Amino acid sequence: MPDPRMYESDTYVVLEPGQPEIFLSAPEMLEKLQKILSERQDDLPQDLQKFTSIKDQAQHLLETSCELDMEPGQFIQWYMVRLEK
Repeated sequence: MPDPRMYESDTYVVLEPGQPEIFLSAPEMLEKLQKILSERQDDLPQDLQKFTSIKDQAQHLLETSCELDMEPGQFIQWYMVRLEK
């Protein structure tokens, strides 16, 4: 059973081809996904098509995935990380 502390982070590392890695807070990550999804409502992954709002789509994606294909050879990946304080 996974340690519940694994899910106590609110920071994500974001990886995109040709870009340096960036760290985003959970609200910033949600906003980034909403922006991406708003630009591709006509080309959504099947599991997101059941959601009517972009916010719900982004929240579902954030909670259930760690990668989104953008176009052939392009993607965005995100991983929850815990930064030492």
